Amino acid sequence: MNENKEVKIFPNAQDLAEAFAFELFQMTRSSKQRLDIALSGGSTPKLLFEVLANQYANKIPWERIHFWWGDERCVSPTHKDSNFGMTQEFLLSKINIDADNIHRVKGELPPEEAAADYILQIQSNLNEREDWPVFDLIILGMGDDGHTASIFPHEMELLTSDKICEVATHPESGQKRVSLTGNVINNANRIYFLISGKSKAKPLSAIMNNLKSANKLPSYHIEPKQGQIIFFLDNPAASEIS
Repeated sequence: MNENKEVKIFPNAQDLAEAFAFELFQMTRSSKQRLDIALSGGSTPKLLFEVLANQYANKIPWERIHFWWGDERCVSPTHKDSNFGMTQEFLLSKINIDADNIHRVKGELPPEEAAADYILQIQSNLNEREDWPVFDLIILGMGDDGHTASIFPHEMELLTSDKICEVATHPESGQKRVSLTGNVINNANRIYFLISGKSKAKPLSAIMNNLKSANKLPSYHIEPKQGQIIFFLDNPAASEIS
């Protein structure tokens, strides 16, 4: 784990989401350039999207932001499991953003086709550094098992894949997902983790304390080569960090 990581701890998930939203707002103010941001699914990003829609809908220059996703379930965009669908409901439908600025994984396609299409979208739109695409910001969560994006402990090879994205398989449900791979994530200019909840405390403690057991957790291997990494945590998630 990157020794230069920054950790910010908040009382609860709502405070975390509000602080994160302000960070995004500040980012758009400090740069007049296009920003390519990969989003995450989950309950904490949902809170973030609600804050952005309620407090920043008319403050952030959405025309300069291009939204992507770090991973997506192989379902239709209107399916209840769709990360895009959740973002559409809680953020995109409530702000003024051009459809051309939204780059979703086409989860309704067969998984391999969806991955190939997403790779083409990324290659056609993003700059490269050392032969890998560069996102300005990738927002990540972490599961109870230490997975991030859809890189699970049983598929650690996705961390070092030579592809921009891969088809991943959920270890319990068998659901197929399209996920950015480790080399792409680690090439981002900024990586911000949003982690909340007591169930994340043990794996997060292993990662932060550089325990041997952390080596088996995909999140431990997220180390931006040239970028910034910040962990936004709530007190329950951070409760076992020494």
